Amino acid sequence: MDDTDRRLLNEIQSDFPITQRPYKDLGVRVNCSEEETLERVRRLKEEGIIRRIGGNFDSKRLGFATTLCAGKVADDKIDRFVEVVNQYPEVTHNYLRDYPYNIWFTFVARDSDMVQRYIEEIKEQTGVREILDLPAVKVFKIRVDFDLS
Repeated sequence: MDDTDRRLLNEIQSDFPITQRPYKDLGVRVNCSEEETLERVRRLKEEGIIRRIGGNFDSKRLGFATTLCAGKVADDKIDRFVEVVNQYPEVTHNYLRDYPYNIWFTFVARDSDMVQRYIEEIKEQTGVREILDLPAVKVFKIRVDFDLS
C-alpha cells in the first residue's frame, strides 16, 4: 500500500462522492485518473483492505427491524453455522468472538417477525439451538475515521 492508496482510503471512508462518476471525483482528490482509482479500489478490495463500500442508513427510521444475535456454536460446527448465516442478505456483520456465545451477527429485515423466522431457520439448518436475539434498546452511533496518512 502506497501513499496514494492511503489518501484514497482517507477519502472514501467518510466522504465518498455521491455523483455520476464518483471514482473520477475521487481520482481528482488523490491526483489519479478515474481508471487508476477504480483499479486501486479493486486491488484494495481483493487484498481485504476494503471490506465494503456502501451507504449507511438509519434502518429504524426506514421502518426496518434490526437486531444483534449471538450463537453458542461448538468448534466443529462453526464453519457450517457461518456458511448458513452468511446466506442471508439481511446479515450485515458476522464475526467470531472469544466467548461462550462465540458467533455474533446482525440482521436488518423488514420486521421482527422476519428476523425471528430467519433465526428459527438457522437453528433448524445448523442444529445450534442457543442463539440470543438482542435487539437494541438504545442506539449509539460512533463515527470513526482512521487517518492513514
